[in-house]
Amino acid sequence: MRKTAYILPVVAVLVAAALSAVFVVDEREKALVLQFGEVKAVKTEPGLAFKVPLIQEVVKYDDRILPLDTQALEVTPADDRRLVVDAFARWRITDPVQFRRAMGDGGIARARPRLERILNAEVREVLGGVDSGAILSADRVALMNRIRDQARAQAQALGVQIIDVRIKRADLPEQNLEATFARMRAEREREAADEIARGNEAAQRVRAQADRTVVETVSAAQKQADIIRGEADARRNAVFAEAYGKDQEFFAFYRSLSAYEKALKGGNSTLVISPDSEFFEYLKTANPDQ
Repeated sequence: MRKTAYILPVVAVLVAAALSAVFVVDEREKALVLQFGEVKAVKTEPGLAFKVPLIQEVVKYDDRILPLDTQALEVTPADDRRLVVDAFARWRITDPVQFRRAMGDGGIARARPRLERILNAEVREVLGGVDSGAILSADRVALMNRIRDQARAQAQALGVQIIDVRIKRADLPEQNLEATFARMRAEREREAADEIARGNEAAQRVRAQADRTVVETVSAAQKQADIIRGEADARRNAVFAEAYGKDQEFFAFYRSLSAYEKALKGGNSTLVISPDSEFFEYLKTANPDQ
């Protein structure tokens, strides 16, 4: 019983020591085995690994692509038009030994502000050498690639690789937005006024052309009507003349009947004519006794 009482603690200690000598490297991690702060081994393959208990320790780093969101900063391009630029990056630890030496015990938490300073410096340098139009146009892709390449060169000393850099937005500062919008509104209003003026000018030309066409059409129609009316009057007079030439007595009788019809219509008019007047010549009877 006494031996068992001594053996069990020893076994427990050995088991604990054996368990502390084993560690697992995840497929998403890289591990460093440290002994008194010095790197003794690098574990990059997933699976079980071993270390010396109590003497060595294990530090693990994320092997995945990590995000880096920076604070928005003001940039002054070559045309002195200030812009607020918000960028982000994707990075990865490629050399855990170099990363450990550069960051010490701080690890990823300490690396983020270092990388942010590098990224902001490159953003200012690259964007400060071009006009704001290039930043706001399709040329932005080439600028982002330049920022990435220059930041990547700076970050190699930290044992990391900058995978990509992207500009999320590039806007005017708040204090400049209202003035910019006012200039844009004024420009659009000027363009609208020019379009309205051109439209009114075109409308005036169309109306003038239409009025001219109306006058010409009415004049042509009036001319044609006068010609037709004149031809009709001439033909009527010719018919009357021909009729008068064939039977003058009958023509005089016909004209008198037309005069009677117009003069003897009912109404309030009073016509006083002597019965012996020539007007009633065709109303007289041929027999004076009747």
